[in-house]
Amino acid sequence: MNDGASEYLIAGGHRLRLRRLGEATPDKPTLVFLHEGLGSITQWRGFPADLCAATGLPGLVYDRYGHGGSDPVDLPRPDDFLEIEAQWALPALLSACGIARPVLVGHSDGGTIALHFAAFFPGLPVACVTLAAHVMLEPATEGGLAGLKARWQDDPEFAMKLARHHGDRTERLVRGWLDVWTRPSMRGWSMRHTLPSIRCSVLAMQGADDLHGSPAQLEAIRNGVSGPVETMLLPGCGHVPHLEAPEATLSAICDFLPRSI
Repeated sequence: MNDGASEYLIAGGHRLRLRRLGEATPDKPTLVFLHEGLGSITQWRGFPADLCAATGLPGLVYDRYGHGGSDPVDLPRPDDFLEIEAQWALPALLSACGIARPVLVGHSDGGTIALHFAAFFPGLPVACVTLAAHVMLEPATEGGLAGLKARWQDDPEFAMKLARHHGDRTERLVRGWLDVWTRPSMRGWSMRHTLPSIRCSVLAMQGADDLHGSPAQLEAIRNGVSGPVETMLLPGCGHVPHLEAPEATLSAICDFLPRSI
């Protein structure tokens, strides 16, 4: 059994840090964890290992280009950086790791990437689980971005916390990410038109107190996806369901996956 030690590989032209949980085999689905916009392997904490143990499935956790221990990102990021991640970077990583049957588990930006991937490659993902994914910019999303920008500018402790995960990549990562989402060209951004291409089973979860998105995000996913879709709004939970409501999140995914894979 792999212990989840960090390793590195080249995929999509970039050196990426990753951790494997359990032993992947061609006939068994693999949980592939896609972190949030300012996230990394370590910011998932113990959730990937807990979900792998609860489901009996192997897992892959990795730092996207620009995050954690992976190569630093080139700036400026293009407006379609999430689509690029889904259409080119993630397929390259899956191929390099020999993963043919991915179950995507994405948080925030990672959930959006998971949905993009499922739309670009309808026959490939076994299932898709999103935690606080966004499929459109709405007032709540813009308010959350404004709050995060103010925190980055005014709260040194916040910057120090991020630096523990991203090291000398932190400022480049944060400024590049905020630059994309606050550009005038991103006003009105939406991926709702791509959702009908998704045919795999989808579980979309969100906290009722999420400052970065309203329940309209879940409604858009439920109404847009062509395949089987389930949604869950978690009471008393904010933007990070797997850390703020871990038992409910694990239970919902463990209930969903046997019906979907």
